[in-house]
Amino acid sequence: MRSLRAAVFFILALSGGGAFAVPRVVVDPGHGGSQEGARAPDGFLEKRLCLDVAKRVKLELERTLGASVTLTRATDAAVSLPERVAVTQAARPDVFVSIHANSMPTRALREGTQGIQTFFLSASASDAEARRTAARENGESMGNATPAAQDTLGFILSDLVRSQTHAESSQLAYAVHGEVISHTRAKDRGVQQAPFYVLTGVEAPAILVEIGFISHPAEGQRLRRVDYQQKLARAVARGVARFLKLRDAKDRSQNARTASRAVP
Repeated sequence: MRSLRAAVFFILALSGGGAFAVPRVVVDPGHGGSQEGARAPDGFLEKRLCLDVAKRVKLELERTLGASVTLTRATDAAVSLPERVAVTQAARPDVFVSIHANSMPTRALREGTQGIQTFFLSASASDAEARRTAARENGESMGNATPAAQDTLGFILSDLVRSQTHAESSQLAYAVHGEVISHTRAKDRGVQQAPFYVLTGVEAPAILVEIGFISHPAEGQRLRRVDYQQKLARAVARGVARFLKLRDAKDRSQNARTASRAVP
């Protein structure tokens, strides 16, 4: 792990003075307070799971990357959409990761559906399942969304085609998703796009990770285990590190090409 941290610090080194750029990350535990989210068969709540995993992600990012990490909520509190966006923008992050857990509405679907999905923002959902997931996660936030917040969504979605942040959100999603699937061996439900409100207004690469189906009898139990939560957190942190490394390498390459063209 020390070698991983050293490698990440090396690729984030600034050009002068030997100083190091400190990665800034915002981790968003879904739901909270009266917004309980989904529920496991034994009553375990999504809001608690998200907070537990988010705190572990924070510790992993701090330990392995030396990152400056902000949680949009650190307790069991209801945080509105505008408040989450405000916290994120104030932190000026390099990366935004929202943690959620999925669920199914009927007993038959709950017993047969499990796995991990990772999303980035899009005006339209990848498919019907992605649309349903976004609608469920947006449901509680919509009640707290102000007209200004909804106007922001429309503005950002209309601008996605030419947005570098959109492309980088896709890269972040694939980097994190690959690490999470590799380390957990959970069912791979893929990287998808959907109009998640929590991802709007974030001027940084932003993703939402559905870390499993809390409604599934076996996966719901697995998500409660501390060792599995730690495995998830470690994988998310590794995915963020992978993304930052790739982006830094791209920036260095572009800077080198620019410098070479400037030489007479």
